[in-house]
Amino acid sequence: MEFALVLPILLVVCLAMVQVGLLVRDRLVLVEAAGVAAREASVNEKESHIWDAAKAAATTLEPDRLSMRVDRAGSRGDPVTVTLSYRAPVRVPLVDWLFPGEVPMTASATMRQEFGP
Repeated sequence: MEFALVLPILLVVCLAMVQVGLLVRDRLVLVEAAGVAAREASVNEKESHIWDAAKAAATTLEPDRLSMRVDRAGSRGDPVTVTLSYRAPVRVPLVDWLFPGEVPMTASATMRQEFGP
């Protein structure tokens, strides 16, 4: 009898833990993709190449939920910052009421430009 009363709560807690794990994975992938994109931005000026590098590093993320901003400050030796934003969906059923519809995430990385005058 007690088990039947506790089982739904236990199930929701376990499913919520799975959803949090998926969100943590998305965050780690986003941080890695920002670093890869910043490295590409440090050696290449074309935003299309930077975007391609970010998407290639973020293979588990949905590309239509991903956006990128590149901030350059000057020429060779100056910093370039790549900021990636991602709207992570809630994927696990039965716990979507615990989380907002989308979880916004942002990651940025800065590197030194290696090209220019």
